[in-house]
Amino acid sequence: MPSKLPTTIPCLIFLSVLLLYLYSTSLLPYSSTSITTLSPSTTCNLFEGHWVLDPEPPKPFYDESCPFHRNAWNCLRNNRDNMGLINSWKWVPQKCNLPRIDPQRFLGIMRNRNIGFVGDSLNENFLVSFLCILREADAGAKRWKKKGAWRGAYFPKFNVTVAYHRAVLLSKYQWQPKQSAVANDGLKGMYRVDVDIPADEWATINDFYDVLIFNTGHWWGHDKFPKETPLVFYCAGQPILPPLGLFDGLKAVLDNMVSYIQKEVPGKTLKFWRLQSPRHFYGGEWNQNGSCLFNEPLKEYELDLWFDPSKNGVNKEARQINHAIKQKLQGTDIHLLDLTHLSEYRADAHPAIWLGKKDAVAIWGQDCMHWCLPGVPDTWVDILSELIRQGVSRN
Repeated sequence: MPSKLPTTIPCLIFLSVLLLYLYSTSLLPYSSTSITTLSPSTTCNLFEGHWVLDPEPPKPFYDESCPFHRNAWNCLRNNRDNMGLINSWKWVPQKCNLPRIDPQRFLGIMRNRNIGFVGDSLNENFLVSFLCILREADAGAKRWKKKGAWRGAYFPKFNVTVAYHRAVLLSKYQWQPKQSAVANDGLKGMYRVDVDIPADEWATINDFYDVLIFNTGHWWGHDKFPKETPLVFYCAGQPILPPLGLFDGLKAVLDNMVSYIQKEVPGKTLKFWRLQSPRHFYGGEWNQNGSCLFNEPLKEYELDLWFDPSKNGVNKEARQINHAIKQKLQGTDIHLLDLTHLSEYRADAHPAIWLGKKDAVAIWGQDCMHWCLPGVPDTWVDILSELIRQGVSRN
């Protein structure tokens, strides 16, 4: 009988492929990559366009009373300035029309189906907007927290569940305290990341949802995992050697999680990957008095100054991470949900200093990462619901 290969062999193979990939992609510029998307025609791109000020904007579908709100994003309740103006800007795609979601019609299309979001708090921000909008069609919607969901809602009139599973790195990770106090290396411990194992919070949901929206990115920084408490990457139960830095670790996670989704999530499931939601910290990071007290969207010529990695600005990581994600999605059936560009303009639409808690700004700084609700994520919902509608009709 032939002997079994050691369990480390698959990861050695993976690491070799990863290193070749890293070398090859390092030669490429940060440019747009062609990914399969759902769109009405080859001439319509819902992700490219511009914001126009609507003199008679429609009233948002919800207000501060929506029961699914998260306090820090409830900018109406928190008396944020300019909420009327924030919601007067309309996204107009190039060469086509973006219809506003009709909650009743959309839930009718989705009857007896379920929608799941997996990722970090920006997907939760997205979810809250979605829930509050859909509640317009079913006031009997109930909170739903099953199957490992962080939060969600069940819409009984349509037998539809929409929920969010919190998995900030997508892969499983856990804290491991320092084993010995003898070594004076400054470490307090480390977070072990098993790049080939999905986080428990979403590992068992593959057959439940008919639509899944994934993301990761905002936790892949040294502000979340400083050198005293770093991420250490494992594969097949063994540490990856040589150790990976944060960005290479992200690529290893993307490689494995995209492969897992392709293998384990049913082919009939409509799958999306939402690209980065851009931050708008001006003058410094969130913990360095970074601010976003703007009264209108950025101009197009300002975007590269804020976000182009070659400019080395505070907010450059969104496009860097998007580049890695686009590379990994090539050749898959995971559809690109590229909400980055349209959101880059909207420096005016974050909670900023209006966080709903006394001393919140003094403790956490301004919030120039999440979005006010109602606000920009409502446009995300319009786009996603249109792409879901197209995907369901084609299936």
